[in-house]
This record gives sequence, C-alpha cells and structure tokens, in this order.
Amino acid sequence: MSKIKQLNLQLGDRSYPIYIGPGGLKQGELLTQKIRGKQVAIVTNDTIAPLYLQQVKSLLTDFKIETVILLDGEQYKTLETLAIIFDALLEKRFNRNATLIALGGGVIGDIGGFAAACYQRGIDFIQIPTTLLAQVDSSVGGKTGVNHPLGKNMIGAFYQPKAVIIDTEVLRSLDDQQFSAGLAEVIKYGLIRDAEFFQWLENNLDALLSRDNEALTFAIERSCTNKAEVVAEDEKESGIRAILNLGHTFGHAIETGSGYGVYLHGEAVAIGTCQAADLSSRIGWLNEQDKQRIIDLFQRAKLPVTPPAKIKTNEFLELMAIDKKNIDGGIRLILLKSIGYASLPMTVDQTLLNATLDEYGRD
Repeated sequence: MSKIKQLNLQLGDRSYPIYIGPGGLKQGELLTQKIRGKQVAIVTNDTIAPLYLQQVKSLLTDFKIETVILLDGEQYKTLETLAIIFDALLEKRFNRNATLIALGGGVIGDIGGFAAACYQRGIDFIQIPTTLLAQVDSSVGGKTGVNHPLGKNMIGAFYQPKAVIIDTEVLRSLDDQQFSAGLAEVIKYGLIRDAEFFQWLENNLDALLSRDNEALTFAIERSCTNKAEVVAEDEKESGIRAILNLGHTFGHAIETGSGYGVYLHGEAVAIGTCQAADLSSRIGWLNEQDKQRIIDLFQRAKLPVTPPAKIKTNEFLELMAIDKKNIDGGIRLILLKSIGYASLPMTVDQTLLNATLDEYGRD
C-alpha cells in the first residue's frame, strides 16, 4: 500500500476514496472492501477485456461475477447499449445489493455509472478507469450518462461511485493518441484554478509524455485533488462546478458536428479550450502571450488546436445552443480571466463569439 495514495471526495454520506498509484489492480482489498453483496457485474469493452478483465476477476474469487463486454467507442455510448447492461443484470437476477464495476475509459465509466444509477433505482458501483482522461476527469465526480444524436451527455444522472481505483501502470498499454487526449483534461485544471500546476506542466510535459511514473502520479493526484475540491463544493453543478467545462461547449459541438468518435473527447476539448482562450483574449481578459502559452502547451501535448473546417459558424452556433449551461436559449461559456482563473458561465457578445468561430484556426 505504500505506493498507493488516497484522496477523499467529501460529500457527507456519499463521500468516497480515490486510490492513485502503480499496482492498484493487484491490491484486491481496495476493491473488495467496497462491495456489499455477493453479486458483481463487471462492465468493460472489447479493447480492455483482453488486457485487464481476468486480472480484476482474480481479485473477486468469493463473488458471483457477471461480465458485460461492450463495443469500444464513443459512438456506442447510447441508450441501446445501456439496454444491453440492463438485460444482463435482469437475466442474472441481480438484486439491490449488487455492485457494478466500470472497467474502462470514460465511455464505460459514464454508461456503467448510469446503468448503476438506474437499475432498481440505484445499485453500488466502483470506477476502475483505464485511460488518462477517465482517471483525471470522468471517473471522479459522479457524472454519468449517454449521448443523444442531437447532443452529447444530455441524458444522465449525478450518481457517485463507492470508490475510484486509479492504477497508473495501466497507462502503459494506452496508445499515444488516447494518452494525449487525457492530457487535455490535465491541462484544463491548471487553466481553471491552478496556475502553479499549469507552469509545472509546461516544465514537465516531456516526462509525462514518456509516461514517467512519478510525474504521472503527481499530475493525476493534482488533477483529482482539483476536481474533488470543486465537486465537494458544488456536487450538482449549480455554481462553481461549471468551470470544469472549460472548452467543453465548443468541444461538444465539435464531437456532435463531426460524428461521435471522429474526435476523441480530449481532442475536441483541446480545440474548444483554444477557442475559449481566443474568445477570452477578444473580450480583453487573456493577454496574447498567455493565449499563445495555452495553444503551445496543447500542441506540445500532441493535440489538435484548430476546429474542423467542415463545421461552419452557423452550425457551430446551433450545436453550441444544445448545452446544459445554457438558459433561455442564450449560449453561456466558461472563459479565462487569466491562466489559473476561470469565469462562471457567462453570455458573451455575439459579435466576438462569431469572430472566434469565423477566424480562429481558419485559413
């Protein structure tokens, strides 16, 4: 246990531990101590199952295990896929004391958590995230859900896990594109509330890209700490939690407009955050030097920074209008007053927004 660090997300009777470090999947007590009954459903996908399913099952020899292996990809984060999980739970007569383990990236965590929130009006679930993006973002905080053809994450629930087990060693099997996608969310934490961390990332990005265990553990722990503090203050996004969506209104529009799966979520968020930085500079908050620092760091992380040419301004605006932060039809955005200081959702001058959509990253 010496290498495993523990954070606690404080939410009263819904508080839970977040375990971070190498070898977490070899320490069965981290998992079994959070399981109440004897029935365990492991929800994973066809990419992760060959890598880690047997390892997780070997920790659960005293339990009745059902596995649900889904197809891998954002395009399968749908109500139809959700029904596959329900079918398995019902066919095996899972009861209210059952536990669902979400073993995979953000899609598995979101859809598995939503299934747990809905089945018999709520059963326990545990997150075992296997991508960097899931480890630093989607596995922490209790947002669960599925996509709709008209909008990303528009159907879901706030539902907290019983524990999050983050094994940094699994990141060694992650491909470079997925790893970079996760760095987009890591960078986000520095931008919204932790300028010191942003500078650390500028100085240590090469170590992260080389998957240095010490650098990875620090970056994941710092990211999770930032998220846990925000979620503890505002669990259901009625206020400060909205800053976690920096770049996401632009990014979700990119994902929806391009077709789910064309851009990884982190890639779309990277582009969206650069667009948010551009708009922040246009309204007079972010200076040109800091705007360029942001773009440069995303580029160094091997992430795209310009929007797809196929999505024109009018379509962007239509897609951005389908966003949970919007009120009465107005597009509300998280912007940057400076590196380390994000605004709450705000409606911006339409002319300036159009200028960003028309000009940023376009030839």
